Amino acid sequence: MDVQLGLDTFGDVTSDAQGTPLEYAEVIRNVVSEAVLADEVGVDAITLGEHHRDDFAVSAPETVLAGIATKTSRIILSSGVTVLSSDDPIRVFQRFATLDALSEGRAEIIVGRGSFTESFPLFGYALEDYQVLFEEKLNLFAELLKETPVTWAGTTRPPLNHQQVYPKSHSGAMRTWVGVGGSPESVVRAATYGFPLMLAIIGGAADRFGPYIDLYHRALDQLGKPSQPIGVHSPGHIAATDEEAIEGMWPHYEAMFGRIGRERGWGPRTKEDYLHEVHHGALYVGSPETVAKKIASTIATLGVDRFDLKYSTGPMPHQVLMESINMYGTTVIPMVRDILSSAR
Repeated sequence: MDVQLGLDTFGDVTSDAQGTPLEYAEVIRNVVSEAVLADEVGVDAITLGEHHRDDFAVSAPETVLAGIATKTSRIILSSGVTVLSSDDPIRVFQRFATLDALSEGRAEIIVGRGSFTESFPLFGYALEDYQVLFEEKLNLFAELLKETPVTWAGTTRPPLNHQQVYPKSHSGAMRTWVGVGGSPESVVRAATYGFPLMLAIIGGAADRFGPYIDLYHRALDQLGKPSQPIGVHSPGHIAATDEEAIEGMWPHYEAMFGRIGRERGWGPRTKEDYLHEVHHGALYVGSPETVAKKIASTIATLGVDRFDLKYSTGPMPHQVLMESINMYGTTVIPMVRDILSSAR
């Protein structure tokens, strides 16, 4: 398929011009506005991540995507990720089939285990079952996607015997990716089911993920599975100049990763760490030309079919995000396509 260029957000709780955090309801409405703008300026996909913590407003991506579906006409509507381990695969299928109907076939799903664990106690699951929950639920979800009567048995729920699940999707085949953070086992799992692979590259140079892509291709080949798309998700920010983008993102990046770091026992995130990621790592920050060149380089180096930019970072204000989205659609995407085309 042609290379797709999308945008990601977790519905980060943003602040107003005075630095006061917005209410969750306003953040969610702003996410819808951001997606509408993305649709208007030619972005290929909008991806919403599921979280259950106070710094992110989106806990039900498919519900927000349904609101977006009614206000857009062409953009792909995706979750990134749906935390399948702590959800019911049947309800996930039904919700996305409903989204697929509302959007006339634009629904897409990225399933994963998630990088946070708040959903496990919230929904009554034990963290020690982390592995088996995902394995069995992914196995059941793969059967549901066939949209035929399901017969299935496992240890995490009662069995199903020739069970139909409704509604059926509009498209008849909702694309489902597996989101992977860098585990070889997860890469092989995606290949085993023949699902497309979405790599979350949030630190370090993109080329270090080359071996995972090679592993995925080898696994598909050895399993006799057809080739599947591969995507990359990375954070970034676009402004008129490199300096404006770098300085504009830094305090919000520091706030977000500083909090996560304290929760996980990491050391403090310094400005030097941040600048290293901007210039040599996984942050796509700068002017439209700078960001376009870096995205094109990543796509060419890894040979991927999709690049999604996580455009929201911590409390970065909504209006700043809208300006970044506008430049991404109107300037960055055409530049990336031109660079890739001229390199052929």
